[in-house]
Amino acid sequence: MSGAASWSFEESDARRIDVLLGSFLRESHARCALLVDRTGQLITVAGERPDFDSTAFASLAAADFSANDQLASMIGEQEFSTLFHQGEKDSMYLADVARRVILIVLFDERATLGMIRIKVRSMVRELAEIFAQLFQRVMGDGGGSRLESSWVDEAEDEIDRLFGS
Repeated sequence: MSGAASWSFEESDARRIDVLLGSFLRESHARCALLVDRTGQLITVAGERPDFDSTAFASLAAADFSANDQLASMIGEQEFSTLFHQGEKDSMYLADVARRVILIVLFDERATLGMIRIKVRSMVRELAEIFAQLFQRVMGDGGGSRLESSWVDEAEDEIDRLFGS
């Protein structure tokens, strides 16, 4: 069992996540927040709808995060828990949520990187709690570590396929 297809969101989970993302966007002044699982499946989008294919974006963002995990490993780090990409007008901040989900924040000049970083830190803690409860419910007691390990293995396999290792 791995990937978003095996997830069983309840309406209360979706509501909690929507409320949390909405509050985050108001407080941080970010334009948009996306949640993507580590396999590249789009979970949800909050805020201003992007003008691009969100599904393709989710897949590329997950690949970016996985590639950066490999870069971290090469320099002796276990992982990079956050990534920041700055553009001329728009920027994005990616944060790992419990090695299961990636929070992607799109923002422009209305928000500052400092505010995004501060707000993301507390957001990640709250999302991690929600997803831990969700996965505990789906997998039963003690199943979360099996699922996490499966996801990490799947991500590493995908990176090996991409780079022909």
